[in-house]
Amino acid sequence: MRDTKTVEDSMTTDTQTAGATSAGTEAAQAPEKKERAASLWSDALQDLRRNPIFIIGAVLVVFLLIVAAVPQLFTDGSPFEAGACKLEDSLKTPSSAHWFGYDIQGCDVYTRTVWAARNSVIVGIVTTTLVLVVGGALGLIAGWVGGIVDSILSRFTEIFFAIPLLLGGMLIMSALPGNAWTVSLVLAILGWPQIFRIMRSSVLQNKNNDYVVAARALGAGTMRITIRHILPNAVAPVIVVGAISLGVYISAEAALSYLGIGVQPPQISWGLMVSDASVRWLQAPHVLLFPSIALSITVLAFIMVGDAVRDALDPKLR
Repeated sequence: MRDTKTVEDSMTTDTQTAGATSAGTEAAQAPEKKERAASLWSDALQDLRRNPIFIIGAVLVVFLLIVAAVPQLFTDGSPFEAGACKLEDSLKTPSSAHWFGYDIQGCDVYTRTVWAARNSVIVGIVTTTLVLVVGGALGLIAGWVGGIVDSILSRFTEIFFAIPLLLGGMLIMSALPGNAWTVSLVLAILGWPQIFRIMRSSVLQNKNNDYVVAARALGAGTMRITIRHILPNAVAPVIVVGAISLGVYISAEAALSYLGIGVQPPQISWGLMVSDASVRWLQAPHVLLFPSIALSITVLAFIMVGDAVRDALDPKLR
Protein backbone atom coordinates (compact mmCIF):
# COMPACT_ATOMS: atom_id res chain seq x y z
CA MET A 1 0.00 0.00 0.00
CA ARG A 2 2.85 2.37 0.86
CA ASP A 3 4.46 1.70 -2.54
CA THR A 4 1.20 2.42 -4.37
CA LYS A 5 0.67 5.66 -2.45
CA THR A 6 4.24 6.70 -3.09
CA VAL A 7 3.83 6.13 -6.83
CA GLU A 8 0.59 8.14 -6.87
CA ASP A 9 2.23 11.02 -4.96
CA SER A 10 5.15 10.94 -7.40
CA MET A 11 2.81 11.08 -10.42
CA THR A 12 0.89 13.99 -8.89
CA THR A 13 4.10 15.88 -8.20
CA ASP A 14 5.35 15.29 -11.77
CA THR A 15 2.02 16.50 -13.20
CA GLN A 16 2.12 19.68 -11.10
CA THR A 17 5.75 20.27 -12.06
CA ALA A 18 4.95 19.81 -15.75
CA GLY A 19 1.98 22.16 -15.45
CA ALA A 20 4.07 24.79 -13.71
CA THR A 21 6.80 24.38 -16.32
CA SER A 22 4.25 24.73 -19.13
CA ALA A 23 2.72 27.81 -17.50
CA GLY A 24 6.15 29.29 -17.01
CA THR A 25 7.02 28.60 -20.63
CA GLU A 26 3.81 30.26 -21.82
CA ALA A 27 4.47 33.21 -19.55
CA ALA A 28 7.99 33.46 -20.91
CA GLN A 29 6.75 33.27 -24.49
CA ALA A 30 4.04 35.93 -23.98
CA PRO A 31 6.39 38.91 -23.85
CA GLU A 32 8.29 37.46 -26.80
CA LYS A 33 5.09 37.56 -28.87
CA LYS A 34 4.51 41.16 -27.84
CA GLU A 35 8.06 42.06 -28.78
CA ARG A 36 7.65 40.39 -32.17
CA ALA A 37 4.42 42.32 -32.77
CA ALA A 38 6.14 45.65 -32.08
CA SER A 39 7.57 47.40 -35.12
CA LEU A 40 8.25 50.86 -36.48
CA TRP A 41 4.87 50.97 -38.21
CA SER A 42 2.84 49.76 -35.23
CA ASP A 43 4.61 52.21 -32.91
CA ALA A 44 4.04 55.01 -35.41
CA LEU A 45 0.35 54.16 -35.63
CA GLN A 46 0.03 54.33 -31.86
CA ASP A 47 1.77 57.71 -31.80
CA LEU A 48 -0.47 59.08 -34.54
CA ARG A 49 -3.60 58.03 -32.66
CA ARG A 50 -2.46 60.12 -29.70
CA ASN A 51 -1.29 63.11 -31.74
CA PRO A 52 -3.92 65.90 -31.83
CA ILE A 53 -2.17 67.60 -34.77
CA PHE A 54 -2.53 64.45 -36.87
CA ILE A 55 -6.15 63.97 -35.86
CA ILE A 56 -7.08 67.55 -36.79
CA GLY A 57 -5.15 67.37 -40.04
CA ALA A 58 -6.61 63.98 -40.96
CA VAL A 59 -10.17 65.18 -40.30
CA LEU A 60 -9.58 68.20 -42.54
CA VAL A 61 -8.04 66.04 -45.27
CA VAL A 62 -10.94 63.58 -45.22
CA PHE A 63 -13.41 66.46 -45.36
CA LEU A 64 -11.58 68.02 -48.32
CA LEU A 65 -11.52 64.69 -50.14
CA ILE A 66 -15.27 64.36 -49.70
CA VAL A 67 -15.81 67.92 -50.94
CA ALA A 68 -13.64 67.25 -53.99
CA ALA A 69 -15.30 63.92 -54.76
CA VAL A 70 -18.93 64.93 -54.19
CA PRO A 71 -19.32 68.73 -54.28
CA GLN A 72 -23.07 68.30 -54.84
CA LEU A 73 -23.41 67.41 -51.16
CA PHE A 74 -22.33 70.90 -50.14
CA THR A 75 -23.98 73.12 -52.73
CA ASP A 76 -27.18 72.90 -54.75
CA GLY A 77 -25.92 74.77 -57.79
CA SER A 78 -23.14 74.14 -60.27
CA PRO A 79 -20.88 76.79 -61.84
CA PHE A 80 -21.13 74.93 -65.15
CA GLU A 81 -24.90 75.28 -65.46
CA ALA A 82 -26.36 77.67 -68.01
CA GLY A 83 -27.24 80.95 -66.34
CA ALA A 84 -25.15 80.22 -63.24
CA CYS A 85 -23.57 83.69 -63.51
CA LYS A 86 -25.57 86.91 -63.83
CA LEU A 87 -23.90 90.26 -64.37
CA GLU A 88 -26.56 92.07 -62.35
CA ASP A 89 -25.22 90.21 -59.27
CA SER A 90 -21.62 91.31 -59.90
CA LEU A 91 -19.61 91.91 -56.70
CA LYS A 92 -22.59 91.62 -54.36
CA THR A 93 -21.47 91.18 -50.76
CA PRO A 94 -22.11 88.02 -48.70
CA SER A 95 -25.63 87.46 -47.40
CA SER A 96 -27.65 84.75 -45.67
CA ALA A 97 -28.70 83.36 -49.05
CA HIS A 98 -25.22 83.52 -50.60
CA TRP A 99 -22.63 83.11 -47.88
CA PHE A 100 -19.56 84.14 -49.90
CA GLY A 101 -21.19 86.75 -52.14
CA TYR A 102 -20.63 87.08 -55.90
CA ASP A 103 -17.55 87.62 -58.04
CA ILE A 104 -16.96 90.06 -60.89
CA GLN A 105 -18.90 87.95 -63.39
CA GLY A 106 -21.85 87.57 -61.02
CA CYS A 107 -21.03 83.94 -60.12
CA ASP A 108 -21.69 82.60 -56.63
CA VAL A 109 -18.31 82.50 -54.87
CA TYR A 110 -19.34 79.73 -52.46
CA THR A 111 -20.36 77.39 -55.28
CA ARG A 112 -17.17 78.06 -57.21
CA THR A 113 -15.02 77.60 -54.10
CA VAL A 114 -16.58 74.21 -53.40
CA TRP A 115 -16.21 72.99 -56.98
CA ALA A 116 -12.65 74.34 -57.26
CA ALA A 117 -11.51 71.89 -54.58
CA ARG A 118 -11.69 69.04 -57.11
CA ASN A 119 -8.94 70.29 -59.42
CA SER A 120 -6.66 71.29 -56.56
CA VAL A 121 -6.99 67.93 -54.80
CA ILE A 122 -6.57 66.03 -58.09
CA VAL A 123 -3.31 67.85 -58.79
CA GLY A 124 -1.99 67.19 -55.29
CA ILE A 125 -2.85 63.49 -55.17
CA VAL A 126 -1.94 62.59 -58.77
CA THR A 127 1.36 64.48 -58.66
CA THR A 128 2.37 62.96 -55.33
CA THR A 129 1.48 59.44 -56.52
CA LEU A 130 3.51 59.81 -59.71
CA VAL A 131 6.46 61.30 -57.83
CA LEU A 132 6.47 58.49 -55.26
CA VAL A 133 6.20 55.73 -57.85
CA VAL A 134 8.78 57.06 -60.33
CA GLY A 135 11.24 58.56 -57.86
CA GLY A 136 10.88 55.69 -55.39
CA ALA A 137 11.37 52.97 -58.01
CA LEU A 138 14.41 54.63 -59.59
CA GLY A 139 15.92 55.40 -56.19
CA LEU A 140 15.44 51.79 -55.10
CA ILE A 141 17.16 50.51 -58.25
CA ALA A 142 20.04 52.98 -57.98
CA GLY A 143 20.69 52.30 -54.31
CA TRP A 144 20.38 48.52 -54.50
CA VAL A 145 22.19 47.84 -57.79
CA GLY A 146 24.86 50.54 -57.42
CA GLY A 147 27.80 50.80 -59.79
CA ILE A 148 27.32 52.28 -63.23
CA VAL A 149 23.52 52.11 -62.93
CA ASP A 150 23.64 54.30 -59.85
CA SER A 151 26.02 56.75 -61.55
CA ILE A 152 23.87 57.10 -64.67
CA LEU A 153 20.63 57.60 -62.73
CA SER A 154 22.26 60.06 -60.34
CA ARG A 155 23.66 62.19 -63.18
CA PHE A 156 20.30 62.08 -64.95
CA THR A 157 18.59 63.23 -61.76
CA GLU A 158 20.93 66.19 -61.38
CA ILE A 159 19.64 67.58 -64.69
CA PHE A 160 16.13 67.91 -63.25
CA PHE A 161 17.44 69.27 -59.95
CA ALA A 162 18.83 72.25 -61.83
CA ILE A 163 15.31 73.29 -62.91
CA PRO A 164 13.23 75.14 -60.28
CA LEU A 165 9.74 73.73 -59.83
CA LEU A 166 7.72 76.85 -60.66
CA LEU A 167 10.03 78.18 -63.36
CA GLY A 168 10.15 74.83 -65.10
CA GLY A 169 6.39 74.48 -64.76
CA MET A 170 5.90 77.89 -66.36
CA LEU A 171 8.13 77.00 -69.31
CA ILE A 172 6.53 73.62 -69.97
CA MET A 173 2.92 74.61 -69.33
CA SER A 174 3.18 77.53 -71.74
CA ALA A 175 3.23 74.97 -74.57
CA LEU A 176 0.61 72.56 -73.21
CA PRO A 177 -3.17 72.69 -72.67
CA GLY A 178 -4.07 73.86 -69.19
CA ASN A 179 -5.95 71.28 -67.12
CA ALA A 180 -5.46 69.44 -63.85
CA TRP A 181 -3.99 66.32 -65.45
CA THR A 182 -1.43 68.24 -67.50
CA VAL A 183 -0.36 70.27 -64.47
CA SER A 184 0.00 67.05 -62.46
CA LEU A 185 2.20 65.47 -65.12
CA VAL A 186 4.44 68.53 -65.41
CA LEU A 187 4.88 68.88 -61.65
CA ALA A 188 5.64 65.16 -61.38
CA ILE A 189 8.32 65.41 -64.08
CA LEU A 190 10.00 68.19 -62.13
CA GLY A 191 9.41 66.79 -58.63
CA TRP A 192 10.52 63.13 -58.74
CA PRO A 193 14.29 63.78 -58.22
CA GLN A 194 13.74 64.72 -54.57
CA ILE A 195 12.10 61.36 -53.84
CA PHE A 196 14.81 59.60 -55.87
CA ARG A 197 17.57 60.97 -53.66
CA ILE A 198 15.75 60.19 -50.43
CA MET A 199 14.97 56.62 -51.47
CA ARG A 200 18.49 56.03 -52.77
CA SER A 201 20.03 57.30 -49.54
CA SER A 202 17.66 55.20 -47.43
CA VAL A 203 18.42 52.05 -49.44
CA LEU A 204 22.18 52.61 -49.12
CA GLN A 205 21.75 52.84 -45.34
CA ASN A 206 19.78 49.59 -45.14
CA LYS A 207 21.36 47.34 -47.78
CA ASN A 208 24.35 46.33 -45.62
CA ASN A 209 22.44 45.77 -42.36
CA ASP A 210 22.68 42.44 -40.57
CA TYR A 211 19.19 41.25 -41.50
CA VAL A 212 19.94 41.75 -45.20
CA VAL A 213 23.25 39.89 -44.92
CA ALA A 214 21.51 37.08 -43.02
CA ALA A 215 18.75 36.81 -45.62
CA ARG A 216 21.34 36.63 -48.40
CA ALA A 217 23.30 33.95 -46.49
CA LEU A 218 20.12 31.88 -46.12
CA GLY A 219 19.69 31.89 -49.89
CA ALA A 220 17.00 34.54 -50.33
CA GLY A 221 16.79 35.93 -53.85
CA THR A 222 17.31 39.55 -54.84
CA MET A 223 13.61 40.19 -55.39
CA ARG A 224 12.64 38.70 -52.03
CA ILE A 225 15.28 40.69 -50.16
CA THR A 226 14.23 43.87 -51.93
CA ILE A 227 10.50 43.50 -51.26
CA ARG A 228 10.58 41.87 -47.82
CA HIS A 229 13.56 43.60 -46.20
CA ILE A 230 14.86 46.65 -48.07
CA LEU A 231 11.65 48.37 -49.19
CA PRO A 232 9.69 48.25 -45.87
CA ASN A 233 12.65 49.72 -43.99
CA ALA A 234 13.58 52.33 -46.60
CA VAL A 235 10.15 53.69 -47.52
CA ALA A 236 9.39 55.57 -44.27
CA PRO A 237 11.25 58.83 -45.10
CA VAL A 238 9.79 58.74 -48.61
CA ILE A 239 6.24 58.61 -47.24
CA VAL A 240 6.99 61.54 -44.92
CA VAL A 241 8.32 63.75 -47.71
CA GLY A 242 5.46 62.71 -50.00
CA ALA A 243 2.84 63.68 -47.42
CA ILE A 244 4.39 67.11 -46.91
CA SER A 245 4.99 67.65 -50.65
CA LEU A 246 1.31 67.10 -51.43
CA GLY A 247 0.47 70.49 -49.99
CA VAL A 248 3.41 72.01 -51.87
CA TYR A 249 2.08 70.71 -55.20
CA ILE A 250 -1.36 72.15 -54.48
CA SER A 251 0.30 75.51 -53.86
CA ALA A 252 2.30 75.15 -57.09
CA GLU A 253 -0.87 74.48 -59.07
CA ALA A 254 -2.49 77.57 -57.55
CA ALA A 255 0.58 79.65 -58.46
CA LEU A 256 0.58 78.41 -62.06
CA SER A 257 -3.17 79.02 -62.39
CA TYR A 258 -2.74 82.49 -60.88
CA LEU A 259 -0.19 83.26 -63.58
CA GLY A 260 -2.62 82.08 -66.25
CA ILE A 261 -0.71 78.96 -67.38
CA GLY A 262 -2.22 76.33 -65.09
CA VAL A 263 -5.85 75.28 -65.03
CA GLN A 264 -7.71 77.28 -67.66
CA PRO A 265 -11.36 78.44 -67.86
CA PRO A 266 -14.04 77.16 -68.05
CA GLN A 267 -12.47 74.89 -65.42
CA ILE A 268 -12.27 76.21 -61.87
CA SER A 269 -9.28 76.45 -59.56
CA TRP A 270 -8.57 78.37 -56.39
CA GLY A 271 -5.58 79.92 -58.13
CA LEU A 272 -7.81 81.10 -60.98
CA MET A 273 -10.31 82.56 -58.52
CA VAL A 274 -7.56 84.45 -56.68
CA SER A 275 -6.22 85.73 -60.01
CA ASP A 276 -9.64 87.02 -61.08
CA ALA A 277 -10.26 88.60 -57.67
CA SER A 278 -6.92 90.41 -57.54
CA VAL A 279 -8.19 93.01 -60.01
CA ARG A 280 -10.94 94.28 -57.69
CA TRP A 281 -9.83 93.07 -54.26
CA LEU A 282 -10.02 96.54 -52.70
CA GLN A 283 -13.56 97.02 -53.96
CA ALA A 284 -14.74 93.48 -53.12
CA PRO A 285 -12.31 91.76 -50.70
CA HIS A 286 -14.69 88.83 -50.14
CA VAL A 287 -14.02 87.58 -53.68
CA LEU A 288 -10.33 87.16 -52.81
CA LEU A 289 -10.75 86.15 -49.18
CA PHE A 290 -12.72 82.90 -49.39
CA PRO A 291 -10.76 81.00 -52.07
CA SER A 292 -7.54 82.11 -50.37
CA ILE A 293 -8.75 80.72 -47.04
CA ALA A 294 -9.80 77.43 -48.70
CA LEU A 295 -6.38 77.10 -50.34
CA SER A 296 -4.55 77.91 -47.11
CA ILE A 297 -6.57 75.42 -45.05
CA THR A 298 -5.99 72.67 -47.62
CA VAL A 299 -2.23 73.19 -47.73
CA LEU A 300 -2.06 73.48 -43.94
CA ALA A 301 -4.03 70.24 -43.46
CA PHE A 302 -1.67 68.18 -45.62
CA ILE A 303 1.41 69.74 -44.01
CA MET A 304 0.02 68.98 -40.53
CA VAL A 305 -0.48 65.33 -41.52
CA GLY A 306 3.00 65.17 -43.03
CA ASP A 307 4.65 66.68 -39.94
CA ALA A 308 2.82 64.27 -37.65
CA VAL A 309 3.83 61.29 -39.79
CA ARG A 310 7.44 62.50 -39.78
CA ASP A 311 7.49 62.74 -35.99
CA ALA A 312 5.95 59.27 -35.66
CA LEU A 313 8.35 57.55 -38.08
CA ASP A 314 11.54 59.25 -36.90
CA PRO A 315 13.16 57.12 -34.16
CA LYS A 316 15.35 60.05 -33.10
CA LEU A 317 12.26 61.96 -31.92
CA ARG A 318 11.00 59.19 -29.63
